[in-house]
Amino acid sequence: MTTPHDGAATGRAAAAARATTAAQAAAATEPAAAAAQAPAAEPAVLADAALADRAAVADLAAAHGLALDPRSVRFNEAGLDYRVAFANDADGAAWVLRMPRRPDVASKVGEEAAILRHVRPLLSVAVPDWRIQGEDLIAYPLLPGAVGLTLDDNNEPVWHYDRESPRHARSLGLLIAELHGLDTGTARSAGVPGQTPEEVRREWSSVLADVRAEFAVAPELSARYSAWLDDDGLWPGETVFTHGELYPAHLLLDEDQDIVSVLDWTTARVGDPALDFAFHHQISGPAAFRTAVDAYTEATGRALPRLEERCAAIFSAAPLTYARFALTTGVPEHAAAAAALLNPAGG
Repeated sequence: MTTPHDGAATGRAAAAARATTAAQAAAATEPAAAAAQAPAAEPAVLADAALADRAAVADLAAAHGLALDPRSVRFNEAGLDYRVAFANDADGAAWVLRMPRRPDVASKVGEEAAILRHVRPLLSVAVPDWRIQGEDLIAYPLLPGAVGLTLDDNNEPVWHYDRESPRHARSLGLLIAELHGLDTGTARSAGVPGQTPEEVRREWSSVLADVRAEFAVAPELSARYSAWLDDDGLWPGETVFTHGELYPAHLLLDEDQDIVSVLDWTTARVGDPALDFAFHHQISGPAAFRTAVDAYTEATGRALPRLEERCAAIFSAAPLTYARFALTTGVPEHAAAAAALLNPAGG
């Protein structure tokens, strides 16, 4: 999360708006994903402030029993919810460190931990294995694979894989099939939050009402959201276990572009199955999207009616999610970015 006095706040808020629109959620990049794109080497003599900042992170880790080399600490500031650092321990092993930016983020740590405990033994991909879990720090060993999406110095997306790759699309379809095949009753018992189909629709209706009360929404966009809410065919007939933000900044890939690790489980829940296809639908062509859906259908025997329309509707509603995030945090830069998305003409 940026703060009003943060010099980079406006740029990161704009980047967050783009990332939210792209991914139906708030994070521009996730911890270990950014680590896959190693920072450039720094000068031998570091500024005193930078050294102090790194030393503070090393001290924080040491307070939790993790000894790090302070000079190995590198930061990724793009995430809205966590400040992220990467560092090596005394044996040279690489670690990811996540430090909550706000109290409301820290309050959700227990829920994400429960989700990770539940999915780790059930999936074929790697997920974060938290060795430290505290209100001020989460730390885990770096996961295998290379990130699919990062942001450059100008906060523009950089793709690290072929978005039209049939192999990657099939890998994604099979991953989604694994997720949606998890037993929802067991997931709920393990602490995974969940919704019924009716609750999914009701929540979006509530979000729209809250946003309309605080933001000007362009008439054509407002009408599109109302039409979406009114169309029974664009809502799920059943809910399944979903990751919720399944997009390339949260996916680590091997050399063949198969998915080997999945990051950021904060939005995982029993919810609308179309969520996990939405970003792929937006960034890939029809053939790649169809390849993923075919792999999913072959693995599950499940057909999702009007899936392309549902994905497009979810994606177009991302400004609502970002606006709600802006209302929750109260950060002016986020509110301004959300307002621009909701009413581009500014009338």
